[in-house]
Amino acid sequence: MIGELAALGAAISWTVSAILYKRALSQAKPTSANIARLTYTGAILLAFVILIGRSGALTSLSANVIALACISGIIGLGAGDTLYMVSLKSVGVARAVPITCTYPLFNLLWATLWTHETVTFPVVAGAVAIVFGIWLLSQPKRLGETDEPKKVLLKGVVFALATAILWSISITMINIAVKETPDLEHALAVNTIRVIAVAGMLLVVSPIIERGSGFRKLSKKTAATLIAGGIVALGVGWFFLTYSFIETLESRAVPISSTTPLFSTLAGIALLHEKVTARNALGSIMIVTGIFLIFLV
Repeated sequence: MIGELAALGAAISWTVSAILYKRALSQAKPTSANIARLTYTGAILLAFVILIGRSGALTSLSANVIALACISGIIGLGAGDTLYMVSLKSVGVARAVPITCTYPLFNLLWATLWTHETVTFPVVAGAVAIVFGIWLLSQPKRLGETDEPKKVLLKGVVFALATAILWSISITMINIAVKETPDLEHALAVNTIRVIAVAGMLLVVSPIIERGSGFRKLSKKTAATLIAGGIVALGVGWFFLTYSFIETLESRAVPISSTTPLFSTLAGIALLHEKVTARNALGSIMIVTGIFLIFLV
């Protein structure tokens, strides 16, 4: 139960961070935003680990765990999150987030092939219900309603789907790494290392991928928004997901962590007084049903 609740905590954290990223991207390029976000957040996470006296956990990790954490960071946070920000800027939160949240379907495949988990029928049914509910929540209010040109929409959708695949691979690698050091402080250490590793890599290649070092020219407000989003998503959200792998199986934790659109919808209804449509209600019910099925296993 603790593992599943931690996965829910990750989903809520990523709901908040998606909104913050979208605000920052109105003033920054996706590559610049990702470099700044990872660099600042990595430094904050490292300082936090040192301040709470857990720096020994960083040095006690095996070479295999460190390699998995670093590669996971490069794939998920470097490539995956950059594509995620491109899709957010292209098609917005309402369309990009639901598509990227299809990653549990890929994780079910990786869990079977790579970690040899026994994936039960209720878990598969729950994951499918969650993804279908996410699709319902992502639909426009009226058929054919869209503000973006078709080329921009297609680009955003393709990048969002690519993000889902990269995230799924990154998540499975973190799951494998965490299983080797199953305790709270090492989960924090693994998460910190993956952020620092990809931040360092992006800083090294920034002269090539980011001409003019645009990440250094961001306004204070934009930088602060990215730092806030980074702390919520990478510090809190990914720590919750990493910890959930200690307490439960990947095939159970990952579908629950993908329920971000549900919380986005609920926030819109509660805080922005958005109208509840039949499609929103059905989508929310499908997601809750999927979570319920996974919790029952």
